[in-house]
Amino acid sequence: MCGFTGFVSRSAPPDEKALRAMGNTIRHRGPDGEGHYVDEHCGIAHRRLSIIDLEKGRQPIVSPDGRYIIAYNGETYNFRQLREELTAAGHTFLTDCDTEVVLHGYMQWGPDVLKKLRGMFAFVIWDREKQELFGGRDPFGIKPFYYAQMGGLFFFGSECKSFLPHPGFKKELNPDALKLYLTFQYSALNESFFKGVYRLLPGHYFLHREGRTEFASYNAFTFAPENMPLEQRAAQIREVVAESVKAHEISDVEVGSFLSGGIDSSVIAALSRPDKTYSVGFANKDFDETGEAKALCEELGLRNISKTISAQEFFDALPAIQYYADEPNANLSTVPLYFLSQLAARDVKVVLSGEGADELFGGYITYHTTKPYRLYRKTPLALRRAVAKAVSGLPQFHGQGFLTKAAKPIDETFVGQAFIFGSEEADRVLTPAYRSSLTWHDVTEPYFEAIEGADDLTKMQYLDLHLWQPLDILRKADRMTMAHSLELRVPYLDREVWAVARAIPSSQKMRGKTMTKYPLRMAAVPLLPDDWVKRDKKGFPVPFIAWLREEKHYNWAKDLISQPFAAEFFDRDYLLDLLERHYSGRERTHRKLYTVLSFLIWYQVYFPEKCGVQPFTPKI
Repeated sequence: MCGFTGFVSRSAPPDEKALRAMGNTIRHRGPDGEGHYVDEHCGIAHRRLSIIDLEKGRQPIVSPDGRYIIAYNGETYNFRQLREELTAAGHTFLTDCDTEVVLHGYMQWGPDVLKKLRGMFAFVIWDREKQELFGGRDPFGIKPFYYAQMGGLFFFGSECKSFLPHPGFKKELNPDALKLYLTFQYSALNESFFKGVYRLLPGHYFLHREGRTEFASYNAFTFAPENMPLEQRAAQIREVVAESVKAHEISDVEVGSFLSGGIDSSVIAALSRPDKTYSVGFANKDFDETGEAKALCEELGLRNISKTISAQEFFDALPAIQYYADEPNANLSTVPLYFLSQLAARDVKVVLSGEGADELFGGYITYHTTKPYRLYRKTPLALRRAVAKAVSGLPQFHGQGFLTKAAKPIDETFVGQAFIFGSEEADRVLTPAYRSSLTWHDVTEPYFEAIEGADDLTKMQYLDLHLWQPLDILRKADRMTMAHSLELRVPYLDREVWAVARAIPSSQKMRGKTMTKYPLRMAAVPLLPDDWVKRDKKGFPVPFIAWLREEKHYNWAKDLISQPFAAEFFDRDYLLDLLERHYSGRERTHRKLYTVLSFLIWYQVYFPEKCGVQPFTPKI
């Protein structure tokens, strides 16, 4: 796990001093070493976290003939198999690391090397002879990749912040990003919160030459349901996840495991049997799963290390969290993940985690619909809309919401696992300059069109695979672990696991009123206690709802909203009213407030000169 950054210049030779400053900005991604490559047109900086081939794996790596130069972030779990294939084709290797295998794979197969890689990755390869830059990203979007083109320079890197030290980079807020962020709780556009900085889409690659950049996709998620008895399917899932866990354990350093109170990470820990597992929680028992994690470890014979996060620690960490997040992040679970990563990094360099299981196997409660709802949805849409129109003007009654929601297709109601501000309320809270014409429909519609005709559950999964998973779940996972120089591996997000998951029909994924990802739960039966298999999903619960009703934290929020710079973006009176309604207990508005507060903190961190505050200095 590492980080890289750099640029291609068509005019002046690369500024090596600026390149080194860019690399130092992402030092947290790789404190074990740094490397640089500079020629007349290209500069590449790399920060290394040593995991495989600790002695000889320094980057950037140059091909034997000096033509190709690679900088790589991630892990390729089948690199030994690929190395044997390349050796048979005549390639010679000087290291035992996976990066050199990827380089020779590109020399042998060109862009098709991406289809052969099993792992998580983002990388660039500079062709010195053709003066062209090739870059690729893994299918799930586990590893980040950003790029920007400004003033004859093509920037690339693992994080947006790595571009900031270069004098040719113009730091400017992207005004179109804010409104959609208020709905999704994450940066939902392909263009980031920094104007002109874009993310390379998962499963895509690019070729940059002569100032032009061409993009292409090499992967597409398609569902292909197959009939199979549930018992057989459960055994198949257990086998493929176990094999993936084994592949993800490849390392020359110790591997630990995150462990929450849910089934996803528990299955991974039960299969891996690491020396150490890690958990965090809060003093409030309704928001703490460390006891459950310890109990499971006692039953499985594993060691568990845990930490209780205080309210003061939570609020004190918010500036650092937004700094490492790179773009504004309003998922409350990011905070415990930050502390969990900090805890694990004291002992290990690599951890396994359970991200991805919900998206692949149908784990979110939002995917679950009741039998009456499913039956009613079979009524012609025109009739459902007529009924909804008829009841909407009546006094409130039990079932009114059911009839109204069921009148709309899933395309008009589902945006993913977070829906904070609707488009109309977002416009209400924003000042005119930030009331973008874009709505959340503009983001979701292309994905729903791509899977037109599928059932509702499949449509929701498909959307989450393309938006929620890479832009929220995986982005925060990468940033919070890398903030502490910790490599996170996600065995569920594996091409072999996906090959099994895509074949599960929607009819098998749900049971009862609340039981989701049922085949995965059945796969876990031989691995976990019975009560654990049936546990509801909690995620990372955070007591922010209660803290914001305490005077100290209420005053903190009020002060931040009242800052002069906040008036550029928001109707502060509207926000203060939201705060008062929450503080008084009349309404739960904490998610909306946290979304706004997170942006304001992020803006202070990255645009201090516009806020009248001292620049944020990370502790590395």
